Amino acid sequence: MATNKIQTGIRFEPELLCKISKVAKANKRSLNAQLEFLAQNCVKEYESENGEIKISEEELYSK
Repeated sequence: MATNKIQTGIRFEPELLCKISKVAKANKRSLNAQLEFLAQNCVKEYESENGEIKISEEELYSK
């Protein structure tokens, strides 16, 4: 299955990773899907308080 998502590496303390994994399982999500959900909620909350984060084409594809 092709995807347009960018793969990253994230480091966690073992206890936090275990807890997030349990939350993901309780929510019937994979760990990756749970982390993506949390990140999306974080951005939504930030933007609701501070306005939309503008991203240029150059920023989007220069990573």
